[in-house]
Amino acid sequence: MSKQVKFAEGTSVSVARSRDEIERNLKRRGATGFLYGDQGDRAAIAFEIKGRRYKMEMHYPDKRTFNPGSNQYTAHLSERERRENAYEREKQRLWRGLALLVKGKLEAIASGITTLEEELLSYTVMPNGQTAGEWLEPQLEEVYRSGRMPPLIPGLTVDKQKRLASPDIVEGEVM
Repeated sequence: MSKQVKFAEGTSVSVARSRDEIERNLKRRGATGFLYGDQGDRAAIAFEIKGRRYKMEMHYPDKRTFNPGSNQYTAHLSERERRENAYEREKQRLWRGLALLVKGKLEAIASGITTLEEELLSYTVMPNGQTAGEWLEPQLEEVYRSGRMPPLIPGLTVDKQKRLASPDIVEGEVM
């Protein structure tokens, strides 16, 4: 079985260059603000388009998981230096992936394939600072765990809810 190649594996594009590309693409498509941050094992970009704020976050893998290996070009480096280099290459690869994600979403929006709201819904920053995706994910987990949809009108009992094909899945209320 062959090793699966990851997108942008071995890229020489720096993290800074990928960030700049993301910012240029966002501004070209109407973003009125852009920022990025990097702390510990995670990085994020945030931007504003049409009065809405969006945040995309990614997590870097644990630096200790990298097997630095050695070859004729890195044999003179310590294991710590080789591990650090491998970690930096992985960060570069992840930023290339984020640049591709943003570019693809913006192109799909510009081409009329989807809308800004549909494509960036889960990244929309809500008043409490959470993204819509962060807020919605535990609710979706509960819906799938229980097989029950929350009532459309709070306070209605389960016996007034319509069932789907599966007896365990509730669609909503029947008036």
